[in-house]
Amino acid sequence: MKLLKSMIAFVILFAAANVNAQNKNNTQKPTIIFVHGLFADGSSWSEVIPTLLATGYDVISVQNPTSSLAEDVAYTKRAIDRAAGPVILVGHSWGGFVITEAGNDPKVKGLVYVAALAPDKGETLPGLSATAPATELGKYFAQSNGYMTLTREGVQKVFAEDLSPSQQDVVYATQNAANGKVFADTVTEAAWKEKPSWFVVAKSDKSLHPDLQRFFVKRMKAKSIEVDASHVVMISKPKEVLKMILEAANSK
Repeated sequence: MKLLKSMIAFVILFAAANVNAQNKNNTQKPTIIFVHGLFADGSSWSEVIPTLLATGYDVISVQNPTSSLAEDVAYTKRAIDRAAGPVILVGHSWGGFVITEAGNDPKVKGLVYVAALAPDKGETLPGLSATAPATELGKYFAQSNGYMTLTREGVQKVFAEDLSPSQQDVVYATQNAANGKVFADTVTEAAWKEKPSWFVVAKSDKSLHPDLQRFFVKRMKAKSIEVDASHVVMISKPKEVLKMILEAANSK
């Protein structure tokens, strides 16, 4: 009898522990993982990270090499592995390619695209860009040994034109050189087909045409907002971007 009572007590404790663990997972704030685009680095999210940290979110800003989609996805997956619980992936520009592939991880509960590319299987960056009105971004590439950066003039005129001169200097100084091979890379599966998605459209974007961003919104059936901002909307209009991230983070 004593053994039976002990077994019953153990079963009750085990069940209670499982319930508590499930409740914790249901109420746990997701880790927000930021994925930067080409001609940028993890510091491009510096205007939104402090607020998230102050409100109790764990944050990881990935430092992708922008050498290939596969390498960037690998770096992002390492960040996902570091997260203790669910994850919201936030991608800017080329970072949209990365989260579209890395977002298939079961820990990822949602995707936030910020003036980003949202490809389907087999689509390339140049192929997608060709479906919308052309921008002048390509006029400002500086190339060296197969890697590209943006000229200072490009940062000022088509990438971050609504920032202050000092902010533009930081964007120019912290950019990562991108391997030209990324322009031929394609995703194997599009995570937005399975995961809920949100999108911040930069209405004044001179690097990634707003009409192309709207095409992605429509195709994904993403929840979206439009913000009058340049390509680096997370720097020039951080409050609006934060609002969309928090909506994704608080979704059920």
